[in-house]
Amino acid sequence: MVNRVLTTKGMAKSDFAKSFQIRATLPLVQEVTTTLREWASIWRDLYVGDKREMFNTVRDMIYDLIEWRSQILSGTLPQDELAELKQKVTSKIDYGNKYLGLDLVVRDKDGNILDPDVTSTISLFRAHEAASKQIEDRIQEEKSQKQNIDLSRQAKFASTPSFALFVTLKNVVCKIGEDAEVLMSLYDPVESKFISENYLVKWSSSGLVKDIDQLHNLRSVFTDLGSEDLKREKISFVCQIVRVGRMELRDNNTKKLTSGLRRPFGVAVMDVTDIITGKMDDEDKQHFIPFQPVAGESDFLQSVINKVITAKEVNHKGQGLWVTLKLLPGDIHQIRKDFPHLVDRSTAVARKMGFPEIIMPGDVRNDIYVTLVQGDFDKGSKTTPKNVEVTMSVYDEDGKRLESVIFPGAGDDGINEYKSVIYYQVKQPRWFETIKVAIPIEDVNRSHLRFTFRHRSSQDSKDKSEKIFALSFVKLMRYDGTTLRDGEHDLIVYKAEAKRFEDSSLYLNLPATKIEMEEKGYSTTGKNTQNQLGNCSISKDSFQIATLVCSTKLTQNVDLLGLLKWRSNTSLLQQNLRQLMKVEGGEVVKFLQDTLDALFNIMMENSDSDTFDTLVFDALVFIIGLIADRKFQHFNPVLETYIRKHFSATLAYTGRVVYLLATSSPDMFKVDISSKNDLFKLYENKGEADFMESLRHLFTSFNNMMNSSSENTGMVKGAALKYLPTIVNDVKLVFDPKELSKLFTEFIQKVPQGRLVKQKLDCMIDIVHSDLFSHHDCREILLPLMTDQLKSHLEKRDEMKREELSACCQLLSDVLEVLYRKDVGPTQWHMQIVMEKLLRTVNQTVISMGHDSPFIGSFVAAMTATLRQMDDYHYSHLISTFGKIRSDVVDFLMETFIMFKNLIGENVYPSDWIIMNMMQNKVFLRAINQYAAVLSKKFLDQTSFELQLWNNYFHLAVAFLTQESLQLENFSSDKRAKIFHKYQDMRRQIGFEIRDMWYNLGPHKIKFIPEMVGPILEMTLVPEIELRKATIPIFFDMMQCESHSTCSFHNFENEIITKLDHEVEGGRGDEQYKVLFQKM
Repeated sequence: MVNRVLTTKGMAKSDFAKSFQIRATLPLVQEVTTTLREWASIWRDLYVGDKREMFNTVRDMIYDLIEWRSQILSGTLPQDELAELKQKVTSKIDYGNKYLGLDLVVRDKDGNILDPDVTSTISLFRAHEAASKQIEDRIQEEKSQKQNIDLSRQAKFASTPSFALFVTLKNVVCKIGEDAEVLMSLYDPVESKFISENYLVKWSSSGLVKDIDQLHNLRSVFTDLGSEDLKREKISFVCQIVRVGRMELRDNNTKKLTSGLRRPFGVAVMDVTDIITGKMDDEDKQHFIPFQPVAGESDFLQSVINKVITAKEVNHKGQGLWVTLKLLPGDIHQIRKDFPHLVDRSTAVARKMGFPEIIMPGDVRNDIYVTLVQGDFDKGSKTTPKNVEVTMSVYDEDGKRLESVIFPGAGDDGINEYKSVIYYQVKQPRWFETIKVAIPIEDVNRSHLRFTFRHRSSQDSKDKSEKIFALSFVKLMRYDGTTLRDGEHDLIVYKAEAKRFEDSSLYLNLPATKIEMEEKGYSTTGKNTQNQLGNCSISKDSFQIATLVCSTKLTQNVDLLGLLKWRSNTSLLQQNLRQLMKVEGGEVVKFLQDTLDALFNIMMENSDSDTFDTLVFDALVFIIGLIADRKFQHFNPVLETYIRKHFSATLAYTGRVVYLLATSSPDMFKVDISSKNDLFKLYENKGEADFMESLRHLFTSFNNMMNSSSENTGMVKGAALKYLPTIVNDVKLVFDPKELSKLFTEFIQKVPQGRLVKQKLDCMIDIVHSDLFSHHDCREILLPLMTDQLKSHLEKRDEMKREELSACCQLLSDVLEVLYRKDVGPTQWHMQIVMEKLLRTVNQTVISMGHDSPFIGSFVAAMTATLRQMDDYHYSHLISTFGKIRSDVVDFLMETFIMFKNLIGENVYPSDWIIMNMMQNKVFLRAINQYAAVLSKKFLDQTSFELQLWNNYFHLAVAFLTQESLQLENFSSDKRAKIFHKYQDMRRQIGFEIRDMWYNLGPHKIKFIPEMVGPILEMTLVPEIELRKATIPIFFDMMQCESHSTCSFHNFENEIITKLDHEVEGGRGDEQYKVLFQKM
């Protein structure tokens, strides 16, 4: 009963989640349904027209949408898969619409269709631009797929500095006969070296994974890969199989056999270069990797790997591994977030043997990779070479073994000692086995690696009597406090009685490597060597290892170590600070957080010393310079994160240091601001006044510099304009925002006229993007500056460079974008400033531009946005700004009418930008009606009548009414319904306005006869019955008008017959028009 209740509850919860997911995706499902209906109609026409290629393409797209729609409606997809599917659906719809010549659909970042009623004009324009580019990229992608190149995928991976290879082991099909270890890793065949840790799976003799809980869940992710790995000529996925059991499988001796021996069995290798570089991506495809067994005892696993790589094919006899492979963008934290259905906490993480390109704060790593390379062992008293087994363990200086610090592979727990593969009767074994050693940081300086060598016998009775015959060791910390150097180490092999090896004090003071032996003055051949070595003797045997330290806490550089541990020897502090500038950049950035902590602590604890102030500052500038370097630019996020989360020093800087920080690096200025904020909180605002004065002095210094006529300050001025806006949001936290706005205004005004135009405009753009401009009171100060600057530059547009004109348009657009928002306080007054200073200038800029200009679309969008964001008050106020000079108003209206008519006749936007075009029409219609009211009010009486102005109005209004994009009867029923629902029929609205304006003319009507007969006739021919009923009577009014004036209507009669003949011959007119015309 309890189970039934639980099951029911579980089902209810599951059903709720399912229904919630379906409801959340309902708008997309509805869009798919509408799209399918529209495409189906076109698909039928393609069939009838025998357009087979297009028919097949549309069929495939329809099938895809139907399948994806079903998947969405199932409500069973994980969130990340659902998000990915939504992206595929919207991308397919947009691509299909373009392919079929349908209208462009614009969306937000989540794929939802933008509502033009709540979306700003600038956002709408930018969304159209982005959507068009995305579709063009998709078309190029479709073309390039034939060449096996996935451009969008490559772009996605290019945007992230790290990625990972996700591997699922499906099955191991090998006749092993005993338990085995399956070790998988990434390998560079050109350099013949492994580049990742192993992923270890223990396989049982029964042919299944040993840990039954891992059945069907053998997953690993090889992380920390970066752009350097993309540049590798080739990358292989290598699997080594090590048998764990008897010395020889064929050994059927009845005597008890030794078990648990690690013996080479074979390898499997797959070239994954195309997967790593993104040329192949099919996560569902199961790849078969053929298995190559070792040929003989001297056939080392490393040698077999290289043989298989160079071989054309492998005689696998059906044996091998089945795996799936997928490349994932991001580091392990991002991957777990983005792909939770693939990578969870149970997925093994095999890290790269080396650092990723970005080491984020908090990513504490302390791994030492030890590779057993090779050895040479004398057979001694035996008749054949030994079966050498190397055992590696970690001990401290007191002889205590460290537990669980050795990791043979990801997916396995730490072990106490590692035993190598045994090569049977081989004098010179070559292992190339890599093991990770992860020791707590506090134990590293006391620890050493111990390697013991033992001959293993195939017979258990003999094997038990075999003792350790030699030992090698190496300390992890060098005498100077730095970590063991990376690279190969020739270890000395010591002989002694086996029991003596248990006492570490007997060998720890001896040299570990041949180089160390020479450094310490030991003789390798002299008679006194034995006395020097005490109870140990040096064997003729040799043994090589290689080490690689991947640690964010252990450095191999003595100068950097001296700085990080500066408190242990303060007398060397000045030397350590100077030496920091000589440390290789890659080593510094690895320890960026610790280095910054040390520098700020030094300054804080030596705040009374100008010497340390300068030295620390030089060190900080050195670090910032490093990160500005192209090689280390990926470390910028590290610095940003440090400033935001990890900065702990609260420093009382002098104004001199504040100035130096701001002039050299905005990042360090942020650190300073962050420290000040902490300091004021800690010390109850003591010292705040001095700091404020320092900032004022800083801006005064900048202003003086900007005003300087010296040619040598050009680069510094450019840097100031570039970097100062980046500190605004931080400075605002500790400084009065209004005063800061005034300081910035003065700063911009000091830029010499005609100099650094692009940099100045970019600086103002960055200020608009800052929190400062969103603040109403600050905008009161900043906006007049920006509009004045824009007006000044746009009036000299013919002299401007392309990039300067582009920056002007972006600045204006960004200002309008902020003023459209609802969370920035009152904006009416600010829109009035924009309107007064810039509307006519922008109009004139649009008029002067050719339609082939790359900026025409942006400027028209800015002009449209301005008109849209003006309310009725703004329109009425606009005319009053011209004062009593009547000709200025006439000129403005003339310019506007001509500009509107040109834009309507030759639209700057593509015809498939239907939403943008309809938005523009809606805005233009309102503006035309507003300006029509001005005509009736100011230019209608006998003394003030402006014939040309009225004439331009009528021609504009008719052009608007007859434009292609408003002829609803030419569209499909679906499109017609959508437009009518959103905008009604704008032809009727402007037609009624034209009728009213005509009748308002009174005695002036005769001045428009017969010139206006043609335009009015064109309007009445539009097949909209209410429009026709309203406008055909104008003809009768024209006849009456001419008759009263001249006692005849010959002019009207001749004009209408001529025009009507022309229109009818052109296919215009219909039976309904004929009936209505006769009735009227």
